[in-house]
Parts: sequence; C-alpha cells; structure tokens
Amino acid sequence: MPEHTMLDDIKKTLWAAADKLRANVDAAEYKHIVLGLIFLKFVSDTFQARRDELTRRFADETDDYFLHDCDAELLADELEERDYYREVNVFWVPEAARWEGLRAAAKQADIGKRIDDALAIIEQENPRLKGILDKRYARAPLPDGKLGELVDLVSTIGFGEDQSIARDILGQVYEYFLGQFASAEGKKGGQFYTPQSIVNTLVAVLDPHQGKVYDPCCGSGGMFVQSEKFIEAHGGKLGDVSIYGQESNPTTWRLAAMNLAIRGIDFNLGREPADTFIKNQHPDLRADFILANPPFNISDWWHGSLEGDPRWVYGTPPAGNANYAWLQHMLYHLKPGGRAGIVLANGSMSSSQNSEGDIRRAMVEADVVEVMIALPGQLFFNTQIPACLWFLAKGKTTRQGEVLFIDARKLGSMISRVQAELADDAIARIAATVQAWRGAAEAAYEDIPGYCRSVGLAEIAEHGFVLTPGRYVGAEAVEDDDEAFEEKMQALTQRLAAQMAKGAELDELIRQKLGGIGYEC
Repeated sequence: MPEHTMLDDIKKTLWAAADKLRANVDAAEYKHIVLGLIFLKFVSDTFQARRDELTRRFADETDDYFLHDCDAELLADELEERDYYREVNVFWVPEAARWEGLRAAAKQADIGKRIDDALAIIEQENPRLKGILDKRYARAPLPDGKLGELVDLVSTIGFGEDQSIARDILGQVYEYFLGQFASAEGKKGGQFYTPQSIVNTLVAVLDPHQGKVYDPCCGSGGMFVQSEKFIEAHGGKLGDVSIYGQESNPTTWRLAAMNLAIRGIDFNLGREPADTFIKNQHPDLRADFILANPPFNISDWWHGSLEGDPRWVYGTPPAGNANYAWLQHMLYHLKPGGRAGIVLANGSMSSSQNSEGDIRRAMVEADVVEVMIALPGQLFFNTQIPACLWFLAKGKTTRQGEVLFIDARKLGSMISRVQAELADDAIARIAATVQAWRGAAEAAYEDIPGYCRSVGLAEIAEHGFVLTPGRYVGAEAVEDDDEAFEEKMQALTQRLAAQMAKGAELDELIRQKLGGIGYEC
C-alpha cells in the first residue's frame, strides 16, 4: 500500500475513533484535548527515538559519536546531555513526563492530573514551550474513563524513528484533525482554520521564498506551515524564512505554537495572545511577505486609542467594519518591495459605506493593489459569504499602474455536498497566470475573456474604483457551432412546442384524476 494511502487510512481511523469518544463534549473544547495529547505523544516518541539513536551511535566505533571505554555510568550521563537533543530540534522529556508512564496509568482516576503534570514538566524543561501547553486535563469535561480511552487511542499512533518522517506524520495528522474539527464546530471552526486550498493559493501566488513572513491573525499557524512546505518543495530549506504571527484567542495561540514547534520551525508569536489592532505584538516589523485570513466584517473592533493611528495611511477605517483596517495594517507592516495576500469578504471589493470607498480609491491611486481574485463559493466551513483574495504590493517593480483581475469562481471542485475546494491544477493555473503577468515566467501573459484581464488605473477609476473581477474580465468566449441562426431558432421553437404539448397532456391527466375522486378544477 502506498505510504500516503496508508497515512490517509490512519488519519480517518483515528478521527472516527476520537470523535466517537467525544460523547457530548463540545468540539471546540475537545479539539485542544485531543491535539494536546497527540503533541505529548510526539515529543515523547521523538525524544525516545533520539535516545535510542544516540545509544547505538555511542557504541559504534565508526561513528563520530563513538565513546571510548564507555561503561553504563558514562552512557547514562551522556544520554542526559541535552545538547544532543537540541541540535536536532528534539524537545527534552524528563522521565516523569514520558508517554509510556502515562499509558500505563491510563485507567487510573488521576490520569488527567498526571497529564497536566507531564505538560508542566516539559514546559519547564523547554523554554521554547513556556506558556503554550494547555494544561486542562484534570478538569476535562469527559465522562469517566473516556480520557484513558483517548490515551490508549493516541498510543496507536506510531511516529517511527526517522525525525523528518515523524514530523510529517504528525503534521498531516494535525492538519487533518484541524480540518475535521473546523467542520464539526461549524461557524466557530473557521476562526482558527483556513481551508487548505485557499492557503495553497495564497502561498503559490506570493511565492514566499525567503525573508520575514507575517500573519497578524494566524489562527492555528496553517499559513506558516504551508509556506515552509512550499519553500522545501522548491529547493529551499527549513529556516529560509523567519516566522512572525499574532493571535488573540489564547487557546488557538497555543495551538499555533504547538503546530509550529512540532515541525522544528522557529517562530515569534508575540509575548502573549492579544488583539492585533489594540496590542500590536510586532510594531516595528517590516515583513517581506504577509499571508492572512482575518475574520470577515468584524463590527466590534474599534477602540478610542486607534484614532490617528499611523497605520491608517489611506484613511481611518469605519468603526463598524474592520476589513480596511486589516488591509492597511498589512500594508503598514510590509517592507519596500514586499507583498501581501489577504482573504476577505467580497463586499470589500465594492463597498462604499462610510469611508471604505475613499480608502479603496486612495489605495488604488497609490498603486498598492496588485492582483484581485474572485473565489468559488462554499470553500469555507464557517460561512457562505463569498470571498476574494487581495494581493497588495509595496513599491511595484513591474506592471506599475495596472491591476490583474482573475475570476476563479468557476474553478472550484465539490468535495462533499456542502464543501468545495480549489484543486491543485486550478491553483497551478492561477499561480502561472500571475507569474506570467509579473513577467516571472517563460510564457507570455494574455488576457483571457471570462477569466483574467490586466486593467489600467484610469479604467478602474471609470468604474468608481470597484475591484470586482467580474466587472473587468468580460464574458467567457463561446465557441461558434456554425449552425445558422434561423436553423437554430427553428429547432428551439419546435422543442418548445413539443414540451408545451406535453405539459397540456399532463394538465388534462391531472384534471381527470382529480375528477375521478370527486374534485373538479
């Protein structure tokens, strides 16, 4: 069986079993219980795998780590040397916090407290994890015995001895579970999870190869993880980008930190979970790339301290909607030559309420809008509000005075009755179109009716600075079937006449049936 198929089966089996154990626990609460346990199992497994590797290498005369005249005491001392673990991004796990001990005590009444204690010890021993492990197991709202069953279930996840494979397995399990929890939570789920195909599209268009990457509303950290994957897939390496993020929800902030920590990604999520507008954790940051999916149309974001804020370069955003506050916050944090990709509700492209139209006009005239993409419907777990992608550029070096409009509404593929996604080929087409337009691809850019068009600022001004792609790309070209109009009209008229005759027959049949049971119409 192919590795990816086996992993898919593992993910589905784990989710089905974990969801069954949930009983009546709210998905939002249960999410942190499950993912915290998976994290604990991973750090314990990778620690033990490194310990076993070191034990073998210390005894191998051909290895650089070989220990001459090694006895049991020297071996024990060397295995306690933490630099051996740090150098391969493995967290130090004291004996009292190791998974096998917890598994052995899974049926004990105090298993919740034991898990909390294990997390506290790991956090104490690893400064990078300080304050981010969620110690909630002693008070977990699970029926008696369910937490122990969950420990047994998580015990079945085998991460193996290879560090890179272990991280990949954990990363994929995490991403799958985040998506499943987002679906289970419904509306609330989207606050921390951006569908993978949207993240992939943002990353593919932005091409964040190296430098500082920032997400001011980072949720569970999916944008960062995908950026790292993209870089590695294109020949770069882990660490080519520096990660900066901010998140206001304390439990989601911890989740993001764990999501990045398990992959060995260095990150700075600020000193604390906090509101991006009121308590900006990175005020001096100027990023090369910004990727973000801020919550749509927030109406309660304003605070008096924001009056006259230096971020409002293009105008003060209305207190009743934060969309243009997010756009300006990101522009403010871009360095010259930097680019940002933001997911927003479609209304942001055309709204003229309060000051929004004026701010959009100022942004267009300043030539900071680079690409606008209309997305298919039903991409999100939590909202049916149609969405779009804004791509901003601070100091364009190509296509000055132009905006690329892409209408991708027809590129979605349904993956369930209620859920759509952008498939890999659709994402590749969008990215290739943008790269060609920027002059960064071998293929020359061409306008395609109904799909994409490059538009000058003067024409955008004629349309009242509305940035909806459908207004500019025109209608899709329709193939001429060479059938003469008269012949086509004749055929259609005959078909309509036949359908009308059939309808009359059905009407008469219904009257007869009703008459037969004593009802006339």
